[in-house]
Amino acid sequence: MGMACHPSGGLLATAGADRKVLVWDVDGGFCTHYFKGHKGVVSTVLFHPDPSKSLLFSGSDDTTVQVWNLITKKSVATLNGHHSTVTSVALSEDGGTLLSAGRDKVVMLWDLHDYSCKKTVLTYEALEAVCVIHSATPFASCLGPCNQQNGKKSGLQGIYFVTVGERGIVRIWNSGRAVCLFEQQSSDVTVSSDMDDSKRGFATAVMLPLDQGLLCVTVDQQLLVYSPIKLPEGILDLVLSKRLVGYNEEIVDMKFLGAEEQFLAVATNTEQVRVYDLASMSCNYVLAGHTETVLCVDTCVSSSGRTLIITGSKDKSVRLWDSESRRCLGVGVGHMGAVGAIAFSKKRQPFFVSGSSDRTLKMWSFDGLSDDVEQPINLKAKAVVAAHDKDINSLAISPDDRLLCSGSQDRTACVWELPGLLSKVVLKGHKRGIWSVEFSPVDRCAITASGDKTIKIWAISDGSCLKTFEGHTSSVLKASFITRGTQFVSCGADGLLKLWTVKSNECIATYDQHEDKVWALAVGKKTEMLATGGGDAVVNLWYDSTASDKEEAFQREEEGVLKGQELENAIVDADYTKAIQIAFQLRRPHKLFELFAKLCRKRDAENQIERALHSLSKEELRSLLAYLREWNTKPKLCHVAQFVLFRVFNMVTPTEIIEIKGIAELLEGLLPYSQRHFSRVDRLVRSTYLLDYTLTGMSVIEPEADTRKLEESSSLQSTMKAGELMLLPENADHDEQQPPEEGLKTKAASKKRKSDKHGDKSHKKIKGVAYTCIAAVS
Repeated sequence: MGMACHPSGGLLATAGADRKVLVWDVDGGFCTHYFKGHKGVVSTVLFHPDPSKSLLFSGSDDTTVQVWNLITKKSVATLNGHHSTVTSVALSEDGGTLLSAGRDKVVMLWDLHDYSCKKTVLTYEALEAVCVIHSATPFASCLGPCNQQNGKKSGLQGIYFVTVGERGIVRIWNSGRAVCLFEQQSSDVTVSSDMDDSKRGFATAVMLPLDQGLLCVTVDQQLLVYSPIKLPEGILDLVLSKRLVGYNEEIVDMKFLGAEEQFLAVATNTEQVRVYDLASMSCNYVLAGHTETVLCVDTCVSSSGRTLIITGSKDKSVRLWDSESRRCLGVGVGHMGAVGAIAFSKKRQPFFVSGSSDRTLKMWSFDGLSDDVEQPINLKAKAVVAAHDKDINSLAISPDDRLLCSGSQDRTACVWELPGLLSKVVLKGHKRGIWSVEFSPVDRCAITASGDKTIKIWAISDGSCLKTFEGHTSSVLKASFITRGTQFVSCGADGLLKLWTVKSNECIATYDQHEDKVWALAVGKKTEMLATGGGDAVVNLWYDSTASDKEEAFQREEEGVLKGQELENAIVDADYTKAIQIAFQLRRPHKLFELFAKLCRKRDAENQIERALHSLSKEELRSLLAYLREWNTKPKLCHVAQFVLFRVFNMVTPTEIIEIKGIAELLEGLLPYSQRHFSRVDRLVRSTYLLDYTLTGMSVIEPEADTRKLEESSSLQSTMKAGELMLLPENADHDEQQPPEEGLKTKAASKKRKSDKHGDKSHKKIKGVAYTCIAAVS
């Protein structure tokens, strides 16, 4: 029901319907104090601005004000005096007086030294908020010195305070004399006709810091900011500097307003029309006068240069407004049903046309309307025609003011000649009611949007359908030409805004920014700006970004060319750290892989890769892991990926890796393929052991440990054979007597025996023997 923040900013007090007051630690998020003592709903809470006093005040609908001590956590005093709900409390500038306001139409001043009532000020209004005016604010300076002197003569130091309540007006009081110093002449609160008295006026108010004025909140969720000014007579006045609408309700229609289209007139599900300033999106002013919901709105600039607004409502009337004076200039009465469509002249002629649920069209004239009209005049209808068999939903006047097109729920659109409202052609072809009609700005054709989810373009001359556009998934509620009739935009009950090209019959863009039906679509004729609104109570502004998008694309392309050349220069200079950074900026994973592959073939690859990785930011490191995940899935690229991944995990700590956004998903993609690669490597290593065993058994390769023993044994055998030959001269003589051919045969036979003894030789060893033999023969 209420909240208050401690001056230190560390504590927050909340008031609830459970009759309790809780104090919370803002940093820790836990409850520090629990105050229970009220017998009703606690409506307001307030901390004492002096931190040394440690006091908390709370008001309730049990008509009491409780004073709590934050140190002892107990109630210090109970202030009785109100006869209704206490809605607001405030403290004087010196902190010695407490002001309490309630719905019993009084403001009571309490002395905080003895907790006694010093004075009661009658306001004759159920109050919702009271705010104290400090001496150094613009409000105090605008009150004038005379009020301050009169306050000192009363014997009680005057406290200036502001009250707001059910009447919807702001009043300023002096506690010394208990009189009202200022009262607004009229309320700025827009009151609906169906609202009861309990829902009128303000809900709360607060003084804004830094002398920004007084902020008042209405019951219909509007925020009004007032600024004080001093009139030449020395009298204080309040100016509404800003109006912020918290909730628009359902938006049914809107139109751009002004010669430069800097305002937007919005018709919501209320009796008022709100005019927004597009620069600040604050509600500039409100047009109030209709007694029931406004259904349609249109704007124009008259021949005299005045900006006019025309509205149609469920109260069966149309109203003509002047945007500068914000007054109603004329009222047209005559329809027997709700006015659901309205259209101004396109050539600044003094007439407009209205269509109603009574199935008739009326042409109204405001010729001869004077500028100094004090009371709305009665507008007269120049022509009336029974146009359709069902409700009329939309009207459009051609750019030359010669034709009028009307769309109805009877599934037809009719073209009429102006000013006599004579039927020219009937456009038939839709299967559901027509919600929107509009003439092309350049061609003799019209566009219609229907509940059958289609948009059609018609030839005015013979009423034939030229083109049909399909794409919406629900009823199309609005369609309007843009870019001199070459394109058009449409919106519908599916919450989508679509951009179409007439020549190609294609939807080139779809925008989804609404959560409900899009009832309203406004197109700026000069600014080419769009505005959409619908059932989600949201107004969206759209700008033509074609030129800016092309310029951005050209700049990106130019920057990419320069960066690409810089990348090639870095590769030529072997500056791999800079090259890797540029490759990340250009988002070229293939070039990045080539750089890492080159680094892996370097002798000091580890150091160079670490230098390159140290220069990466966290976002670039995340992109690198994403690239490594993709490279790791391909057998041809996995070796480089594993090498870089190993260096990343060696360089980056686990704490930093965990902080990377989306690291869990990246690791899930890396682990399975890494396990597969390592399993394949293990299988290959195990296979090499079998190969070594086989080759060793074939005496192709021999263990390194037995090499020296074999050499020693061979040399020993050769020495022993030489000794034997020396001891056996007969054998030597016998060998000498043998012819050379027999000697060769003997050597060959001995070689054959050796080969049989040692088994099959390898291909490599045989080739070596053959080469030796060839060398011997030569």
